[in-house]
Amino acid sequence: MSSRWFPRGAVASPHHLASSAGARVLASGGNAVDAAVAANLVLAVVTPYHCGVGGDLLAIVHDGAATGVLSVGAMPGGATPTALRRAIEAGHGSVVRLPGTDGMPTFGALPVTVPGAVAGWAHLLDRWGSRSFGDVASAAVALAEDGFPVSSHAQVHVDRARPVLAEQPGWETTYGVMRAGRRFVQPELARTLRIVAEDGPDAVYRGPIGERIVEVLQAHGSTMTAADLADHGVEEVAPLRGRFRDRTVLELPAPTQGVTALTALGILDRCAPRPADDTDREAGRAWHDEVEAVRLALRDRQHHLGDPRAMRTTEAALLDPSRLDALHGEIGDRAAPIELVRPSPGGTAYLCAGDADGLVVSLIQSNFVGFGSGVVVPSYGFGLHDRGAHLRLEGPPDEPNVVAPGIRPMHTLIPGMTVTDEDAPDLVFGTMGGDGQAQIHAQLLRRWIDAGQDLQTGIDAPRFTVDVGDGSVAVESRAPRAVTDGLRERGHEVRDIGPFEHLSGHAHALRVTADGYEGGSDPRCEGAVTGW
Repeated sequence: MSSRWFPRGAVASPHHLASSAGARVLASGGNAVDAAVAANLVLAVVTPYHCGVGGDLLAIVHDGAATGVLSVGAMPGGATPTALRRAIEAGHGSVVRLPGTDGMPTFGALPVTVPGAVAGWAHLLDRWGSRSFGDVASAAVALAEDGFPVSSHAQVHVDRARPVLAEQPGWETTYGVMRAGRRFVQPELARTLRIVAEDGPDAVYRGPIGERIVEVLQAHGSTMTAADLADHGVEEVAPLRGRFRDRTVLELPAPTQGVTALTALGILDRCAPRPADDTDREAGRAWHDEVEAVRLALRDRQHHLGDPRAMRTTEAALLDPSRLDALHGEIGDRAAPIELVRPSPGGTAYLCAGDADGLVVSLIQSNFVGFGSGVVVPSYGFGLHDRGAHLRLEGPPDEPNVVAPGIRPMHTLIPGMTVTDEDAPDLVFGTMGGDGQAQIHAQLLRRWIDAGQDLQTGIDAPRFTVDVGDGSVAVESRAPRAVTDGLRERGHEVRDIGPFEHLSGHAHALRVTADGYEGGSDPRCEGAVTGW
C-alpha cells in the first residue's frame, strides 16, 4: 500500500475513530492542534490500554517555528526511598517489578506520578487552538456515553492486563468488563470530560477530581497530596536538533529519550546508506549497523538520561560530533558485547496532524505500561499511569533515574519531526513502543531518507527491536531470510516474532508537501490516516 494524499489537512493515529474525529474537526474549520486534541481524547476513550486522562503528554508543534511541549508529572514530594519501602513492606504495590528497578513496583499506587495529560491538552488549546475543550471533546464524550463495540485487538490488551491488574482498585469493574463484540460504555469518563470542559484543568489539579485522585492513592500507600497535583506545570522547550543526511531532526529534551534517537541517527549518518531493497546483498550489513547504533544509543540512555536536574552531563555533550565519531568507530563487522540495561515496556498512543495553514503537531500520550498502574479514580472512570515504575529505589550517585521527592522519571515518549534547511516542517512522525521508540525512529528515517521509500511502505516494512534486558534482536518474520541470516552470521542473537508485531510499534507519519499532505498509518494497530 502507498501513502494517502490529502490536499487541505490530515490526521494519523492508532485508532480509526480517533483519526475520523480529528478529520471532522479539520473539515469544520478547526486547526491541526484542535484536531490532534480531539483525536487524543477519543483515544483516551477507545484505547484506555494505551493512553488516557491519567497519563502524560508530550508534543512538538510547528507554527513557523518549532516548540516542544512537556506535560510530564513528577513523583510526590513525599516519595523517598524509605517511604516507598515502608509502603511496600505494608503490602502496597504490586509484586510485579520491571527488571533492574530494585524493587520499585510496576503497578498499584506507588509508581503513580502526577498525570500531565489534562494540563497538556489545555495548554495546547490555549496556545495554538481555535476551539474550546468542550468543542473538541464532543466526539470523545459521545463515544464514552453511548459506547462502542470492543474489537478483538482491544480484547488482547484486556486479557494481557487482567492477571496483573485485576486486584488493583477499580480496574476489573471499569476495564475488566470489556468483551470483544460487546458495546463498552463509560458514563463516568464522559462525566469527567464534561467537568474538565466546564471547569478547566483546575478540576484535576485543584478540584474535585484531584481530591479523589489523592484519596485513592493515599488509601493504597502513596504519599501523593493535593499540593503535588497543584504544583504541576506545562513546559515549553526548544526541541533538540540533530542531523541525518540532509535533514534536521527534531526530538524533545530530557527527561525524554529524544537524545537517544538523535545519537542513533548521528551514528548512522556516519554509516553507508541503507539500500532500497532488503533483498540487496548489503541489506544485512545495513540492519547490523542499525542494531549496533541503537545499542550504543541505549547504553548512553542508561548511564546519562533522566530528570535534567539529576543528569551529570548535557545532551549537547552527548551529541558532540567528535563523540558521535567515536561511537561510530565502535561498530565493527561483528556484534559487539552489549551492556544489558533496564527494559522499558510500551503502552502509548502516537498521533500527528496538519492543516491547510501549515500548522503541524506531533503528539504522544501514554499510560506507560498498558493500562498503567491499574488504579482507577473512583466516580471519574479513568486509570492512572505508572511512569514511576521506571525509577530505581536506590542507585549509585551518578544514576539520574533514582527515586527522589519531585523527580520526573525518564520518558521513552518521543514525538518526532524533521525540518528543511529553511526550518520548514517536512516529516511529522512517531511511534509507540517503549524502548523501541528511538530504534523505530532510526529505522523509519533510514527507509524514508536513505532508501527513498514511500511513507506507508516504510511504515509497513519489517522491523527489529533490540531487547535491552537480554541483548537479543527481535525481527518480524516478514524480514527476508538473507537479513536474519546476515545478522546471525555477524553474531547477533535473533528472535523471530510475528509478521506484524504489536511490540514493534505503531508508527504514523505525515509528509508536508507543496500540494498538501501525504500520510501513512501502521497496520500493526487499528489506526488510520484520514483528512480532507
